[in-house]
Amino acid sequence: MLAPFSWLLIATFSLGAMGLSFHRTHLLSALLCLEGMMLSIFIGLSLWATQFSSPSAMMLPIITLTMSACEAALGLALMIATARAHGSDNLTTLNLLQC
Repeated sequence: MLAPFSWLLIATFSLGAMGLSFHRTHLLSALLCLEGMMLSIFIGLSLWATQFSSPSAMMLPIITLTMSACEAALGLALMIATARAHGSDNLTTLNLLQC
């Protein structure tokens, strides 16, 4: 049986995935859903690492947080580049064939 915080983390990750799949009109909303998913993974890894209390398990949340920060910076840079090139961040107006 899963602990109550496990259900909460699964629900948070699922809500982020559903938001990413259903509300893909703007690039910023897609990035926020991805960040919510990464935050739930980070919290889950942090809680899992405290149960083992070994130094190697404590590095996983830090690595995940670093990758999440890099993903956010890259996503914001791409959003600014597409907003400057196409005039908006609507994903429906972007066409990869028109470079």
